[in-house]
Amino acid sequence: MITTETTTAELLALLDRWVELGWLRPLDRALAGFFAEQQPDADARVLLAAALASHQLGHGHVCLDLAATLAEPDFALSLPPEGEEGLADAWLPSQQLTALTLAGWAQALAHSELVAANGEPERPLVLHGERVYLRRYWSYEQGVARALAARISDDRPVPGDLSDWLERLFPEPLVLDGERQTDWQKLACALAASSGFTLITGGPGTGKTTTVVRLLALLQGTAEQPLRIRLAAPTGKAAARLTESIGAQVASLPVDDSVRAQIPAEVSTLHRLLGSLPGSRHFRHHAGNPLPLDVLVVDEASMIDLEMMHSLLSALPAHARLLLLGDKDQLASVEAGALLGDLCRHAEQGLYQPERLAWLEQVSGERLVHPSLVAGEPGRHGLAQRILMLRYSRRFAGGSGIGRLAEAVNRQQPGLAREQLGGRAEVAAVRLKGEQDAALNRLLHGGRGEAVGYGHYLVQLRDARPAAGTAFDDPAWSDWAKGILTAFDEFRLLCAVRRGPWGVEGLNIRIAGLLHRRGLLEAQEGWYEGRPVLVTRNDYSLGLMNGDIGIALRLPEEDGRLVLRVAFPRNDGSGELRFVLPSRLGEVETVFAMTVHKSQGSEFAHTAMILPEALNPVLTKELLYTGITRARHWFTLLEPRKGVFEQAIARRVERRSGLLESLSQE
Repeated sequence: MITTETTTAELLALLDRWVELGWLRPLDRALAGFFAEQQPDADARVLLAAALASHQLGHGHVCLDLAATLAEPDFALSLPPEGEEGLADAWLPSQQLTALTLAGWAQALAHSELVAANGEPERPLVLHGERVYLRRYWSYEQGVARALAARISDDRPVPGDLSDWLERLFPEPLVLDGERQTDWQKLACALAASSGFTLITGGPGTGKTTTVVRLLALLQGTAEQPLRIRLAAPTGKAAARLTESIGAQVASLPVDDSVRAQIPAEVSTLHRLLGSLPGSRHFRHHAGNPLPLDVLVVDEASMIDLEMMHSLLSALPAHARLLLLGDKDQLASVEAGALLGDLCRHAEQGLYQPERLAWLEQVSGERLVHPSLVAGEPGRHGLAQRILMLRYSRRFAGGSGIGRLAEAVNRQQPGLAREQLGGRAEVAAVRLKGEQDAALNRLLHGGRGEAVGYGHYLVQLRDARPAAGTAFDDPAWSDWAKGILTAFDEFRLLCAVRRGPWGVEGLNIRIAGLLHRRGLLEAQEGWYEGRPVLVTRNDYSLGLMNGDIGIALRLPEEDGRLVLRVAFPRNDGSGELRFVLPSRLGEVETVFAMTVHKSQGSEFAHTAMILPEALNPVLTKELLYTGITRARHWFTLLEPRKGVFEQAIARRVERRSGLLESLSQE
C-alpha cells in the first residue's frame, strides 16, 4: 500500500510488478525510474503520478485526473475488465491507493521540484488543479486552447447578398417524408460565412461534404479576389474519399464557371499539408513559416489528436478561415486527445444565443426547430456559436436498419439495438459457436443470395484478368487492377481487438488459410497474388500514407514476364494507381481483417464486425457506432458470446483533458 512513508525502491518494485502483469507499460515505469535518478529523494507519490500520467497518454488521455483516479483506482491501469483468475487482490490499484487522499497527493506534487503548478516554472510535470500533465502535453493543450479562443472570437463581415447566395445554392426547401424540415446544411453555410472558425458535425449521410462544397462556392463567389483554399484529412484513405466526393459535386454547383474553377478538388493528408520532416515530430510549416492559404477545410476531424491539432493551428495564418468537419460520435484518435468530442459536447443542444439564433433564421429563411435544441444564455457559450450539427441522414433515411441500429447504439439503448439486429434484412447478428464455426467461413467467402464476402474480389481477379498476350502498357491492366481494388472494398471484416482468436492478427491468418484451401489464393503466407496489405507507416518516398490499402497482382513487364506488384490508389484524386514492388514495402500488414480504428474514413457495401468473447476496455458504444456506420448496404454482427454487445453499448469512451476548461478561461 502506498503511503507517505513508501520509499522510492518500494514504489519502483510495485511498478515493476504492474509491468509484469501487463497493467503498466515498460515506458511508464522507465519514466518514473528516470525521475527517481534525477531526484533521489523524490516523494513516491510524485513518481506514481508520473508513471500513471504517462500510462494515461497511452490510452488517449491528455492528463492524469487525480480525483477520478482515487474514485476508481483500477481505471488508471490496463486492467482486464473482469479481473484475472487467481490474482492476489493486494496488487490491484484499488488496494494500493487506499491510503492516498486527494489533498495529500496534490500537496506532495505541489511541493516537488519535478512539478510546476500551472506550468511555471519549466519542469517535466505540470499540476493544474486536480490534473497532472507531462509538460509537452500541457503545452499542446494550452496552445490549442489559445489558438481556438482567438478564432472563436473572430467575427467576419458577411456579404450583403448572403441571403441571395444561400437561396441560389439551396434553391429547394428540404422535404422529408412529405414534411418541410429545417435545412441544417443551409444554416451551416450561413454560420460559417460569419466566422473565422466553424465546426460542422453530423453522422454518415448528413451532408457534411455537400455543405462544404456549397460553402466554398459561397466564399469564392463573394470574395474580392480568388481565395487560396486547401482541403485536408488525417489519413490517405479519408483524403481519397473526400477528393472523390468533392470532385463529383463541384460540377453540379449552380455557379459561374470562374467560381467553380477556383474550388479545389485535391485533398491532401495533414502530414503532407504541413510538410513532415523525416525522422522528426516537426513540420516544415509552423508559426514561423505559416501555410500559404486563406481557407483550410479539414475532414474526419474526430481522428485528429492533440499534438497534430497543435501543429495545425500553429501553422495556420491568423487571417485564414478554419472549417472542421467530423462525426462527434465516432471513435477519437488513437493518440492522446478527443478534440472533436470535447468541442462538440453541447452540439446537440445548440445553445445559440438569442441574437445569433435570430440572425441565422433571418439570413437563411429557415427556422431552427428541433426537440433537442436548448437556448443559450446571452453572453455565454461562445464556442457553441461556431458549431452546427447536421441532423438528417440521406444515407440512412427512413426505415434503414443500419441507421436505426447506429442510433440505438449511440443513444445507449441495448434492447432496441438487439431488436434492430433481428428485424431487418440489411442488418443481422450471427452467433458463433466456436473458432471454426462454418457460419463465419460462409460469411467470409460470400456466395449466391448473400451479401458479398472476400470471394467477390478474388473471383474478379481470376475471371476478369486481361487475355494472355495483352501488351504490358495496355490500359486493360490498370482497369483490371482498379476493378479488383473496388471489389475488395465491397466487404470488410472489422475487429475490436488485435490479439486473440477474434483479433486482427489471428483472423488474418485464418482467412488467408480459408481462401487458400478453397482455391481462391495460391498461397497463404508471404507475398502472393491477391494479398491485400495495409500501410502502417507513412512512406513519402513511395507516396504512401499510413492507412493506404493495396493488393498484390501479377502484372506484365515490357519483356512479357509477369511480376508481382502491389497496386495502390493514388492519393491525389486522379483515380489512377501506383504499382510498387513488394520488396520496397517495409511497413505493411495483411488486411483481410482490420481494427475498427483503422477503418475510420472508409465505407464498405457489406461490413461485418466481430466482437471478442469477453468484455474488453476498448469495447464502447463509440467503437460499435463507428463499426456499424462503415456499412453502406449490409451490416453483420458476429458474436462469439451473447451479451458482450449489450455490455459494450452501456460503456462509453472517457478521455481526460482540460481543454474545455482552458478554453473557457481564455
